[in-house]
This record gives sequence, structure tokens and C-alpha cells, in this order.
Amino acid sequence: MAQLKFSHCNGTHKPHHSHQNGITKKNGYHKALQNGTANGSLYKREYKESFEEAPLYVAVLTYIGYGVVTLFGYLRDFMRAWGLEKCHMAEERKEQKDFVPLYQDFENFYTRNLYMRVRDNWNRPICSVPGPRFDLMERLTDDYNWSYRYTGKVIKDVINMGSYNYLGFAENDEESLESVKNALERYGAGVCSTRQEMGHFDVHQELEDLVAEFVKAEAAMVFSMGFATNSTNIPALVGKGCLILSDELNHTSLVLGARISGATIKIFKHNNMQNLEKLLRDAVVNGQPRTHRAWKKILILVEGIYSMEGSIVRLPEIVALKKKYKAYLYLDEAHSIGAVGPTGRGVVEYFGVNPADVDVMMGTFTKSFGAMGGYIAGKKDLVDYLRTHSHSALYASSMSPPVAEQTIRVMKCIMGHEGQQRVQQLLENTRYFRQKLHKLGFIIYGNEDSPVVPVLLYMPGKVGAFARHMLEKKIGVVVVGFPATPIAEARARFCISAAHTKRMLDSVLDAMDFMGKFLRLKYSRQSRTDRALIYNDRNVELVA
Repeated sequence: MAQLKFSHCNGTHKPHHSHQNGITKKNGYHKALQNGTANGSLYKREYKESFEEAPLYVAVLTYIGYGVVTLFGYLRDFMRAWGLEKCHMAEERKEQKDFVPLYQDFENFYTRNLYMRVRDNWNRPICSVPGPRFDLMERLTDDYNWSYRYTGKVIKDVINMGSYNYLGFAENDEESLESVKNALERYGAGVCSTRQEMGHFDVHQELEDLVAEFVKAEAAMVFSMGFATNSTNIPALVGKGCLILSDELNHTSLVLGARISGATIKIFKHNNMQNLEKLLRDAVVNGQPRTHRAWKKILILVEGIYSMEGSIVRLPEIVALKKKYKAYLYLDEAHSIGAVGPTGRGVVEYFGVNPADVDVMMGTFTKSFGAMGGYIAGKKDLVDYLRTHSHSALYASSMSPPVAEQTIRVMKCIMGHEGQQRVQQLLENTRYFRQKLHKLGFIIYGNEDSPVVPVLLYMPGKVGAFARHMLEKKIGVVVVGFPATPIAEARARFCISAAHTKRMLDSVLDAMDFMGKFLRLKYSRQSRTDRALIYNDRNVELVA
């Protein structure tokens, strides 16, 4: 795997129009989900995803593990209430006892008896640029993770496998950030106003024009917060009398926006086109409950890359369905914009879909662009409507000008030759890392081209142990468990970056090999789950 050296990118590169898609041969370890004959013409590339089923004993032991922890938690709470328990590690501090509980009973129990045991694996303070390596502040706890004290020492040169720094633009190179420095000197750090009042700067207009050009839309609007781009704009688009069809694994920002809107919400199984079409057909045939009037709007909410599964949306089929049933499509490209597609333009480009077929194109600048905020792009009428109806446009402070300039710099870079090198390097790193993990025997989820790589750990006791031992080897990882994932599918989530060198990835793979043997995490038997088999069923004729 050739490793590229990136030149300084200050946003002055001219677009480089010739490119290669970097597609390599199937590595033999992924289980491909083939497109059926009826829908094969919708895909211009092979669609390969893997969702391997864990051995039965692993699932049984995982549930037993949670059961034992829960049982002993209730037993120790009982003994503690009667003064028989001397260890108070699962008890709130004295300073908190006089306050009204913030949690419901079981949430309080779960926090005290389960979460506190592994709390040290999250919220670790970083004291450097979150690039391919970073520095961490060392901290210790004297009260079983209820509070921490900092030693003043720094854990240096930790390999960063958790940040969404897909293209390596989380950097502090002075030459690359010259334009950002100039923006800070010219505009200052903050805007102190909303877009509707005194917060619309020329740099915001330049960014919006560039975003529209980048995603090939008529117009675009930028916002100062990625999460709020979803949660405050969906209510402006739909309301009472409208129907939202949402993928079951959609991000919380999409879920919150849907709930705030007041529209009726129905959930379809993840990436399951048969389930989605059934809901669409029922909605068109039956209309609204009780009155059976036609829905004012039907809006399909999906993501480009699902951040916990590493899977990629089946966009061509969804576009065909939305055309067939006259629905609208809202596509969240938070993780996919910049990260997939021959030139980094997200899943729309990845599948060769016409951008005009996606009614609302949403994305964020917090990941591939190394900045913050988000955007919505689409037809000019849509953007003009949001300028006067979006809560973010009306009430939120505008994006900081230096942040806008950083996004402009990076987007111009992606549109140039050096940016294409980064996109290609990310694809190579992603496939290399996924192939090696498969060979080592781990169960990993998702699409072979997705830089989000979930490695299944399953058992609760192994989650904390895995993260702590990896940090001892100077590798920073993100571990995720219930309620962020299904209770029996705790995992470590690796995020690949174009800035990762082969040596870094090999160091991580060596550590993974050791941890897989030490904690017995190599569960793979190279078989697909029932979920994958359901996706593989293509009996429905989709008419574009």
C-alpha cells in the first residue's frame, strides 16, 4: 500500500478533473450483498457489505454477563441499604444525595452499577491537534470513576483511531492555515449575531456558493452546528399531517428533528428496501389514520454512512422508490461527504446518482473538513424557504468566519489534485485495514469502502478492558455499548484517516492481534447474518 506525502494545502488549488476511482478487486474476505436481477441496473458498482453473526455461545455469555452484573447490582443495593455492604463504589457521592434524582430508577441503577465501572474510557481530555497522533492528559480516580484528578503528566503520541478526521485536515501547519489566520485577523473569532440580522458575512456567501458547486446543487445554506442542521431544519420542512419514514439506525439529530416536527413517524428496518416499500405503499393506499386523507408530504430520512454500523445507504433503490411513490428524500451525508466517492462528493457520487434526485442534501463540516457546522443544499426554492423558516437561521449565531474560511480552504483542496490524493489514500487505508482485520478473525460490520470500521466485542466486561489495554499500547480507540448499540452488540469503532501511515495501521493491527488472543475476541466464522440475507432478497421490481 503506497503511502502518500501530502503537500501544504491552503485552498488555492485548481480543480483537477481527471481521476481514477481506485476500485480494487474483491479481497475474498468480505461477504458481498449482491444486487438482485431486477435491481441490478440501478447500481453502477458492486455493493458489498458484511454483517456476520456471532456464535451462539457468545450471545448467550453476553446476556449472562449483563444478567450477573444486574443481579449483583440489585443485591449490593439491598445490602448497602441495610448497612451490610462496605464497598460504596456504586453509590452517589454525599454531595449529590440531597438533590432530586436526575435519572429514572433504572437509569440511575444502570449509571451507578454498569456505566461507572467503565466511565474512564470516555471523555479523555486531549491536549493537542486530533491528527493521526495526539496527546492525552493523564488522569486518575480515587472514588471509582465518580471524579478524576489530573496528574499533570501527558501521554504523548497516541495513535488516533477514533476521530472523524477522514481526510487528515485536522492539522496545525502554519502554511496550510495561512488563510484561516488571515480570516481571524480580519473578522475576529465570533459573529455575535444571526444570519437574519448582522451575521451574514461575505465569507459565508462564498462558502455557500462553493458548497453548491461542490455537491452540484442549485443553492446551499450553511449553519454553525452540524447537529442543529438536522434538528432545527426538519421541523421547517414537515409538520402535522406529514409522514416521516426513518431508518431505524438514523442519528439522534435526525430522530430529534423528526420528533420536534410533529409529523407522524414510522421506522423501517435498516437498509431494508422491502420494508420501506411496504410502508410507502401503505401510506399511499391508506393515507392518514382515521381520516384516510392523503398525507401532505412523505419524507424519507436516511444517512450516507451510518456511524455505528459502517454501512452505506442503498441510495439507488431509495431514489427509485421515492420516485415511484412520489415521496421526498432527505439525505444526511455527515460521515460520507468528503470520505467516499471518486472525488469525495459523498454517496451521491459514489453510486452515480443524479444530485437533482435528492430533494434535501445535508452534510457537516465537522469530519472530513476538519471544521464545524453543516449545510443543506438543493433547489433554490428550498434554500430560500429555509432562510426565512429555519430556526438556526433565525435564532442561532452565524458560523465563525475563521471556521468558514477553514471549510473553504479544505473544500477547494478536495476539488484539486492534492485533495484527490487524500480521497484515494483514505480508500486504500480503509480497504487495507478492513482486509487485515478479517484475516485476523474479527467480526466487523459495514461496507468495504466505509472508513467507519466497527469491531464487535459483545461482552460488557471486555469493553473496558479492551480500551484500557489499547491505551497502554498508545492506541486511542472509541468503545460503544448499550444504550448506544443493541445490548448484545457492544463494539469498538475505528475511524480510518488518509493521514494514517501504513506503519501506524500495522501497529494497530499488531495490537489488535494480541488483544484478540488475550481477550478472545476473534469470533469470526465468515458467515452472514439473517439480516444480510433479508437485504439480499430482491423480489420487488423498482421502477425509476
